[in-house]
Amino acid sequence: MNNPVPFNRVAVVGNEMQYVAEAVGESRIAGDGAFTRKCSALLEESLGVPRVLLTTSCTHALEMSALLLEVQPGDEVIIPAFTFVSTVNAFVLRGAHPVFIDVHRSTLNLDESLLESLITPRTKAVVPVHYAGVGCAMEKITAIAARHGIAVVEDNAHGLFGKYHGKHLGTFGALATQSFHETKNFTCGEGGALLLNDESYVERAEIIREKGTDRSRFFRGEVDKYTWVDIGSSYLPSDILAAFLLGQLESKDLVQADRRKIWERYQSGIAPWAEEAGIGLPCIPPGCEHPYHMYYILTPSLERRQAVIAHLRERGIAAVFHYLPLHLSTMGRRFGGKPGDCPVTEDVSERLVRLPFYYGLGEEDQDSVIRSLREFFT
Repeated sequence: MNNPVPFNRVAVVGNEMQYVAEAVGESRIAGDGAFTRKCSALLEESLGVPRVLLTTSCTHALEMSALLLEVQPGDEVIIPAFTFVSTVNAFVLRGAHPVFIDVHRSTLNLDESLLESLITPRTKAVVPVHYAGVGCAMEKITAIAARHGIAVVEDNAHGLFGKYHGKHLGTFGALATQSFHETKNFTCGEGGALLLNDESYVERAEIIREKGTDRSRFFRGEVDKYTWVDIGSSYLPSDILAAFLLGQLESKDLVQADRRKIWERYQSGIAPWAEEAGIGLPCIPPGCEHPYHMYYILTPSLERRQAVIAHLRERGIAAVFHYLPLHLSTMGRRFGGKPGDCPVTEDVSERLVRLPFYYGLGEEDQDSVIRSLREFFT
């Protein structure tokens, strides 16, 4: 191995730089410019979603979801204990009380068998997170939510273009969110999107995203002036970011084919000896078409996890762990979280290692990762 292997590396895969230059040349680089509209249209057509609004981050798309659902102090929102802090912050900011739910040991997704027991008259929403882009059991989750009259907001930060039983992730809940952070399959550095599957939310979502004004209606010629009509904030990304993102999204088939090759090479290189070494591998249940967002292993213990990360680092390979249990965090404990509440989360969070994974990861470097892992475990 001649060069270090980073955990992530952003690549230009299409017309990103040309589009950025065009956006600057047009002297129109604020939000909702031509490239923002093109990105939204591409996603709407690809996913079959009535409306897609680009945002400055997935975090902000989640915050918009909480505003659209009119989450109030005292409301409860059911959220996996194994997820990124943005998933919970968006609702806590509106005064909600997070109710943490454990995950499946196989997929690390929300355990739907626990869902109904956590619903109370104060439950406002449930937020399934499609970990690693592998779909949660959405048919069961949406059925339970409908029975109790609660909203479903999909955190699909990992899962763009993934499917569950033939239907795109992000199209099951009334609302869903996407991430275009630099570690995602498609990126503009920082960015996100709000998917509006329930058209009744569209008009207000536009207002919230435009600082609480009806500016979008004004630019469509539907009103002769715009003014402050609701609460909101500034959630529009620069059109420069949208220009870069459009180049990425237009190359989605190329990107996904490369990521699939990388994922399958990891799987074929590690699976033959993983069980003997006591390593757990990703589980892709029948009916799930994942978008090859990440590859991870589960080590036998925390000590082994720390040791293997150090072992890889010594060989110039960057591997990382992932989420810590939210219910055991400083904030989580303030909401009543305690050890033993989510035992699967507490276990897997100590043992998970994410391997280098990015578009363009060469076979030689990937083989070095696999070889170094086998050297450590066998």
